[in-house]
Amino acid sequence: MSQRSLSLLFSSAKYRRGFTLVEMVIVIVITGIIGAVVAVFLRTPVQGYVDMVSRAELADQADTAVRRMARDLRLALPNSVRVASVGNTNFLELLLTRTGGRYLDEEDAVAGGDILDFSNTADTSFRVVGPLPTEAAQQIQNGDQLVIYNLGQEPANAYNCTGSCNRAQIAGVNAITRTITLASNPFAAQTPVTMRSPAHRFQVVSTPVTYACNLTTGALTRYAGYAIQAIQPTTEPVAGAGRGLLANGITACNFNYATLANVRSALVGITLGMQRAGSGTVTLFHQIRVDNTP
Repeated sequence: MSQRSLSLLFSSAKYRRGFTLVEMVIVIVITGIIGAVVAVFLRTPVQGYVDMVSRAELADQADTAVRRMARDLRLALPNSVRVASVGNTNFLELLLTRTGGRYLDEEDAVAGGDILDFSNTADTSFRVVGPLPTEAAQQIQNGDQLVIYNLGQEPANAYNCTGSCNRAQIAGVNAITRTITLASNPFAAQTPVTMRSPAHRFQVVSTPVTYACNLTTGALTRYAGYAIQAIQPTTEPVAGAGRGLLANGITACNFNYATLANVRSALVGITLGMQRAGSGTVTLFHQIRVDNTP
């Protein structure tokens, strides 16, 4: 082999050699430095985005819980909202109406009309003026409570039937004749008659509802399906009730009920604070107008 060929061979081998260990270490160190610098600049905006998403989810959960409460409050029987606070738990209770209407009264009854009798306890049926509701959520069910002229105080207090009583259990509904049959007629047992509605109106109550906000466990819970009680239930769980968890992570909670002067309405104020690790605290305040026209 000639001298020129040997020179070319050694030259080619020189340029084909790999990286040395020192060169690889240098590259790794430089890459690590660049990655660390980039991470410092990216960490803050990425963490900010994560926190923003977490706070949005927390606010959405709180808003959903407040709106659920507001929906029930708008369907509350007039003068049936009551609030209480025991220890670290706040309670809000209402009677949830299914529907309402007008009963046939002796003032507007035609001959042979089936009136709601306020003088005969044995007469347990009456005719509804106008059609009965047909929507599934508003259809009157056996076992519902019919309430007349609820004032929220004796003798017209739908919660308390130990003495006088302005509610009765519904035992039957005839959609064809638009007749409602009651298990008993407590309205005729009052002397003098104080249960008669000036507008001949009635409401149908499906169930009591209690919202319990427990600051010890951080849970907001809805209870329903239990019996109407004269004294507001203020223990958890509510006896005989079905329960549904609305929210966790509750850090602040307040229910406020205030009647408005000279008008048949009230305002219910709901303050709800929630917290999640790494998300800060979200506090919502919402007011709901409640119609108290019986």
